[in-house]
Amino acid sequence: MSHIFFNMKVLLIVSAYFVASVYAQHQNQAIDYDLEEKLKRSTTTWIPILEYNKEQGDDGSYKTSYKTGNNIDASEQGFLKDFSDEHPNGVLVQHGEYTYTAPDGQEIRVQYTADEHGFRATGDHIPTPAPIPPEIQAGLDQIYAGIKLQQERAALRAKTDPDFAKTQEARAQLDYNGQYYQDQNY
Repeated sequence: MSHIFFNMKVLLIVSAYFVASVYAQHQNQAIDYDLEEKLKRSTTTWIPILEYNKEQGDDGSYKTSYKTGNNIDASEQGFLKDFSDEHPNGVLVQHGEYTYTAPDGQEIRVQYTADEHGFRATGDHIPTPAPIPPEIQAGLDQIYAGIKLQQERAALRAKTDPDFAKTQEARAQLDYNGQYYQDQNY
């Protein structure tokens, strides 16, 4: 009787394993089928590259341009400059432009420069800030001149006063760390 009970357990375990593996196979097929259907629906229109040019200079400079079948026209040129201790690998400077047609039919043209000062783009569709009124600009100029004068005086004093120089170094470190310090007469 125990052999029959043991055989029934084995048969039950084997059957459960078989059902689980068939069910898992069926689930994988269903998932693959769903994925295949989604991929069929999400295909995009093929857009040809009509023209592509690239020139590479021995000095790291380059020029590239391309045109596509959906009216994208782009060109860019770049070069390396300013090899120094601060920039041992140089600074990559890129100038370029691209045009395309917006969904509303408007032709968009963007000109850009990217260098050590960041990426700057211009175009008729890009908003520009309002000009600063002359009175405000004059006030800002006075503020900046005062800051520069204060920095020049501090640098001059630091050359002749070692304690002041140490204080300035400590302040610079606090500034760098984003920490505040109490202002003392200097």
